[in-house]
Amino acid sequence: MNTNPELEAQFRSGVPHSARVWNFWIGGKDNYPVDQALGEQVMAAYPAARDLARASRAFQARAVSYLAEAGIDQFLDLGTGLPVHDSTHEVAQSVRPDARIVYVDNDPLVLAHARALLTSAPAGMTDYIHADLRDAELVIREASRTLDMTRPIAVMILSTLGHVEPEAGIQLTRQYMRAFVPGSHLVLCDTVATPQTLAAQEAYASGDTPPYLVRQPEEILASADGMDLVAPGFGSISMWRPGPGQEGDEPVDQWGFVARK
Repeated sequence: MNTNPELEAQFRSGVPHSARVWNFWIGGKDNYPVDQALGEQVMAAYPAARDLARASRAFQARAVSYLAEAGIDQFLDLGTGLPVHDSTHEVAQSVRPDARIVYVDNDPLVLAHARALLTSAPAGMTDYIHADLRDAELVIREASRTLDMTRPIAVMILSTLGHVEPEAGIQLTRQYMRAFVPGSHLVLCDTVATPQTLAAQEAYASGDTPPYLVRQPEEILASADGMDLVAPGFGSISMWRPGPGQEGDEPVDQWGFVARK
């Protein structure tokens, strides 16, 4: 019988896995020594890797909180990753208990943990779609079972598009946003290309995990073409509306934005 080594690796503790490495960087517990070893190897090439990952999670929480306070009560979280504290539904429903959240990931490891993502405030709702975010037509159709497509939706694509070639990623985000009504938002961030992050990209690929491609700033910002950037605009995510105690954080090589259709 033929086997898929990549699929097997997702459940084997002896082979590093991208979701578990990211989980290690952000301080989660769903990782193994082999994931920690690859995470440390990447940090040896790029010491800021852990800070970047944690800044991404903090940006996500701030963006979701901002949007929920602004009246957005529907969220489509693409490339969810393993459940951690302050997931999208927890933050959104802490502000709007009636918020509806749909998570999307194609990783069997995330599927195995999906039950933790399906908790919800009684007035709200959460759902999980096991699908590749690149299949936008399928994702949008399935998400419409939970989300009201006649009302604004916030699309979250955080530290995820590096698994897609840059031009394809731009077209993909535009395809999603075309499906949603005016007033919808796009929350997006990814790693910008520098000599240091390119070294991290090379070190990460040495772990037999799928490659993750860093971006030029204009390749990230292009996904917001035709949309209005929410102040303070586009730049390092640690500088985007920092919360209490975060005002003195250093810029990180993960850039992003919140944009309104």
